[in-house]
Amino acid sequence: MSRQILVSAAIALTALLAAAPSMAIEEPKHTVLETVGPIQIRQYEPALMAEVEVAGERSEAINKGFRILANFIFGNNRVQQKIAMTAPVTQVAEPTSTKIAMTAPVTQVPVNMPGSADASTEARWRVGFMMPSQFTMDTLPLPNDPRIKIGTMPGEKRVAVIFDGFSTQANLARHREMLEQFVKERGLTPVGPYMVAFYNDPFTLPWNRRNEWWVPVAP
Repeated sequence: MSRQILVSAAIALTALLAAAPSMAIEEPKHTVLETVGPIQIRQYEPALMAEVEVAGERSEAINKGFRILANFIFGNNRVQQKIAMTAPVTQVAEPTSTKIAMTAPVTQVPVNMPGSADASTEARWRVGFMMPSQFTMDTLPLPNDPRIKIGTMPGEKRVAVIFDGFSTQANLARHREMLEQFVKERGLTPVGPYMVAFYNDPFTLPWNRRNEWWVPVAP
């Protein structure tokens, strides 16, 4: 198996942060089961995900996918919520748009890569991020853009390594190897791809950045 980097990223919109600096960005809910230095074994809760498939080079694809998803969470969606009867009763001529809160991280996973057996001439990626935990599949406003798909990420056990610095290939490779070695030494069985998560906006200083490699493992 090739050592392809399967990347997830949390890209904070500078405009959003400037407009609401005190807004807490919700992260995937999890419980830390064990900590060994920079490595944690975690149990994650299920979460709704909004995803879109895009083509192009990795950084280009994640920017393209994020713009599509940001358009969805900033109001380009349909309200299809069943709400308990209250008073007074109101009537609206057209469904109103709902603004969905920002969450982290954004995820990016390759659908195919040039050179693989099922690859086209251009790499394709699935970009997505977690929906706020207040929503369920029944209450989440549906996107108007048909390219966006809503799905559920199951609850799962993941091993993560936490590190700072820029997302250079050397930095990513070193910590990916650290996580792989830990998984091997513990006799754990990966049940999904290795992914790396970025939690900060592009202007955060490298020593203040929070990056994480993740890999789901068998219970």
